[in-house]
Amino acid sequence: MSQDLDQGPFFHGTKAALRPGDLLSPGFPSNYRPEVIMNHIYFTALADGAGLAAEIAALDGTAHVYEVEPTGPFENDPNVTDKKFPGNPTRSYRSAHPVRVIREVHGWTRLSPEALQDWRERIARLTNDPTAEIIN
Repeated sequence: MSQDLDQGPFFHGTKAALRPGDLLSPGFPSNYRPEVIMNHIYFTALADGAGLAAEIAALDGTAHVYEVEPTGPFENDPNVTDKKFPGNPTRSYRSAHPVRVIREVHGWTRLSPEALQDWRERIARLTNDPTAEIIN
């Protein structure tokens, strides 16, 4: 599955405070549809992309971006790859296996309060749309 994909480094954005060596695993609710338990852990080769995910997940908490390494095979994220964007310009991936935290990353680009509010409104619309799908 991982053939011809990015070699990293990879990043994951979250509200969770983690330490090097911690594992992030599938099996938790989606940040975008909390009623959906995710079968995969998602990550990207773009620190700012992970930052966006972290800010959406954090709500009023602290957003964290971590450099991570996959512990098993991974694939392009079908929720964005070729469905929303041709190819994989977001360099987004997913794995049914955990990813290991290498270190916390600082200096990623924060969203303006207005942009963050816009993203949260988009997510709220998706959450309330019964036809919105997460390819799980």
